[in-house]
Amino acid sequence: MPDPDPQTDTDPVPFSDALDSPMYVVTAASGGRRAGCLVGFASQCSIEPPRFVVWLSTANRTYRVAKDADHLAVHVLHRDQRALAELFGGSTGDEVDKFAGLGWRPGAGGAPVLSEVRAWFTGRIEDTVPGGDHVGFLLSPAEQSAPQDAPAAPALRYADVRDLEAGHPA
Repeated sequence: MPDPDPQTDTDPVPFSDALDSPMYVVTAASGGRRAGCLVGFASQCSIEPPRFVVWLSTANRTYRVAKDADHLAVHVLHRDQRALAELFGGSTGDEVDKFAGLGWRPGAGGAPVLSEVRAWFTGRIEDTVPGGDHVGFLLSPAEQSAPQDAPAAPALRYADVRDLEAGHPA
C-alpha cells in the first residue's frame, strides 16, 4: 500500500529517530596511536561468513587511525553508560586521551578492548567501502566477549545520546 503522505524532504534525522539504533564505541590502534569514537552506523551484514560493518566519519581521528589498522574493536554499551558515550562521542582524540583512566587491554591486532562494557568483539578489517562522508569497514570477527549468564541490561541507543554534541562534525 502506498504511503498516504510521502515525504520528499531528504533530511535523514526523522528516520534515524524512528530507528533508534544501538550505539557502539569503535576503537582502533595503529602506528603507536589509539583512537575511538561513538558510532551509530553499524550492522551485522552477513551470517555466513559472519561479517559486521561499521561506518566511520572521514572527519574523525578514529577514521585516520583505523585506515592504517588491521583490526577494530566494537563495543556495546549499557544504557546507563552515557558518560562513556560522551567521552567517545563528545570529545576528540586530537585533544584528549580518551583511554586515560579507563580499563582496557590490547585485543586482536592491538585494537583497544574496553573493560566495562555490555559486550564487545574485535574484527579483522576485510575491506573498506566509501559512502559519502563516511567509510564502511567490513569486519570479520576475530575474538569476542564471553556470553553473559544473566539477561543483559538494555543497550545504549540513539535516543539516549541524541542531544550529544559531537567532538568532530560528522
